[in-house]
Amino acid sequence: MQRPQKLLASAFLSLLATLPAAAQTTVFGYADFSQQAKWDSAFMAVPDPTLAGQHLKELTKAPHWASSPEDKATADYVAEKFRAAGLKTEIVPYRVLLNKPVKIEISAKDANGKLIMSGPTPEHVDPKAYGGDPYQDDPRVLTAFNGSSPSGDVTADAVYANYGTREDFDELEKLGVSVRGKIVLVRYGANFRGIKVYIAQQRGAAGVLIYSDPADDGYARGDVYPRGGYHPETAFQRGSVQFLPIYPGDPQTPGVASTVDLPDSKRLTDPAKMNQPSIPANPISYHDAAPILEALNGPNVPREWQGALPFAYHLGGTDAVKVHMHLEQDYKIRTIWDVIGTIPGSDPEQKDAWVVAGNHRDAWVYGAVDPNSGTAAMLESVHGLGQLLKQGWKPKRTIVVASWDAEEEGLIGSTEWAEDNAKPLSNAVAYFNTDVGVAGPEFDAAAVPSLMDFVRDVARQVPSPAGGTVYENWLKSDQENLKHRRDLADAHNQDSNEPRADKLEVAHVGVLGSGSDYTPFIQHLGVPSTDVGSRGPYGVYHSVFDNYNWFIKNADPHFLYEQEMARVFGLEILHMADADVLPYDYRLYGHDVLGYVAVQQKRADHAGLTLNWTDLDAAAKHFSEAGIAAYQVQTQASKSYTPAERAKLNKALRDAESALLNEKGLPKRPFYRHTIYAPGEFTGYAAVVIPGVTEGIDAKDTARTQEQIDALAAALHKSASILDSATK
Repeated sequence: MQRPQKLLASAFLSLLATLPAAAQTTVFGYADFSQQAKWDSAFMAVPDPTLAGQHLKELTKAPHWASSPEDKATADYVAEKFRAAGLKTEIVPYRVLLNKPVKIEISAKDANGKLIMSGPTPEHVDPKAYGGDPYQDDPRVLTAFNGSSPSGDVTADAVYANYGTREDFDELEKLGVSVRGKIVLVRYGANFRGIKVYIAQQRGAAGVLIYSDPADDGYARGDVYPRGGYHPETAFQRGSVQFLPIYPGDPQTPGVASTVDLPDSKRLTDPAKMNQPSIPANPISYHDAAPILEALNGPNVPREWQGALPFAYHLGGTDAVKVHMHLEQDYKIRTIWDVIGTIPGSDPEQKDAWVVAGNHRDAWVYGAVDPNSGTAAMLESVHGLGQLLKQGWKPKRTIVVASWDAEEEGLIGSTEWAEDNAKPLSNAVAYFNTDVGVAGPEFDAAAVPSLMDFVRDVARQVPSPAGGTVYENWLKSDQENLKHRRDLADAHNQDSNEPRADKLEVAHVGVLGSGSDYTPFIQHLGVPSTDVGSRGPYGVYHSVFDNYNWFIKNADPHFLYEQEMARVFGLEILHMADADVLPYDYRLYGHDVLGYVAVQQKRADHAGLTLNWTDLDAAAKHFSEAGIAAYQVQTQASKSYTPAERAKLNKALRDAESALLNEKGLPKRPFYRHTIYAPGEFTGYAAVVIPGVTEGIDAKDTARTQEQIDALAAALHKSASILDSATK
């Protein structure tokens, strides 16, 4: 699922450039780092670009939608590689509700009743132009559809709603255009596609069509495939429209693992209680969207709503264009397969502190970039760990490496496994994720604040194909894009007057929203998490053209960035599994939380809400001071503490993250229990920080906001007290 590029929906982009220089840490955590350096060196020599390319070619040789026979073949392939590396391996099945398209018909007529579009038009590029595409005509490719969409047969007037954000729908209301009973045409970008449907459904729409405008990832950005990397006119962005911010996973079993022996009595049967839309939705290409947009009448769109198609866009909403959607979906409980590989820990006091690392394997079609560039890199990470095992290495902590299934349908495989293993995961010290492992050369990362410097330190150790280290190229790229990020911050935080430096002191690590498999680990179970990948001219997201041919032409022709990602991902696992003292940095957490609270206080004042911030101010300060004190202890503990003392310290450091959970969860969506980070109810992918407080202010609900302020204060005090215990 993952990005293409996700906007951070909060006021905190403006804080990025003020990250303290002290965030650049020295490596700590080892009583004997010289031995760890030898293992690091031995590991780094193993990941092989040629083998990574072979993995990618094998994994993408056929469309492998979740639950298909081809999907099972990829599970068998990954399991074979895990076993060859020496991991104890099992394929874990789950039974989950998935829809598969039977018939998708979409057409449109103009005001005179003339048929102007009948589709969907098949995805196709000229086979004689720039080498064509050898994968586009495989009969196993499913017609473009949205996961979680219901069946429907609807005819209605069309309305254009820009990106389909809450602000866009509000603007339509101000302009006097109703979407009630209409089919809404929206473009991809700005929020998660499921949120577009979520808001449209709330506003009374009859259906939703979602297209990729060339302004966002087509010819307005660069050459289109097969000449370049951006989407050609017939490309579709498939994807789930599950209401992800309500809960991820199997729609029928929220909070319960959908194991093969789960009785039907444990499954939800009322669609109104599930995370599924009730109105039909489907993706279309801009080839099929263009005739609808061109025929719309009504007022011209606001200037910022104009896309790159060569005519003026209008809002529609009258009798100019009638759209017909006829969707027939086959909904049934289907089997998916997670592949789980384990390396047992050797330290009796640490072996239950799991280090979990994962990447999903299923794809809407071939999935060369999303997700199998990540799978190929992960397999080479496992290859490296296997070679260390042969040399006598034994990790202190148990390592679990996972290949998730049905991520694209709504993070299903990872969520069901996390629910299935919630008890042992209460001791897990980290979850490391990769998804879009290699879309190009620009390294990218997100993490909880306590692991942001950990990712930076790993990146400093890995050489880049561009010369220097991964970290050096990452920082250079961030500095070049700083103005762009500032523009985004200004666009999303008009009232922010936070100071900003001229130059980033450290490479930017983002915060975790949703859209990939870290979601159940950090936001439901409180396992500290990271997500690593890379960016590039990736305009074929979730289309038939995200295939091996696109990858070798546009992303990584020699698989050198696959090798880079395998090394980064593997070192994350290796360092977390072997550190004598866990390498969390709660100084950064405290710094960020203080900033988050300060920004929301300003927003509350601006909204005219009268709130009591006294306890939260004290709690945020307590958390910050406790994090600083804990870090000072950590820098000494690897050498001066006994193993028993280090074990006590490590437990406190780990439990401080879990203490940030609120067992009640967020209002209206109790699956999300983390008080600091969650996907936004109206953003989906992008993170909302201190979400209970932030969304209470958004709703201008004083009672709800105060309740969430108090819950956040209690969580921060609890976490800070645990850190305090580690320093005594």
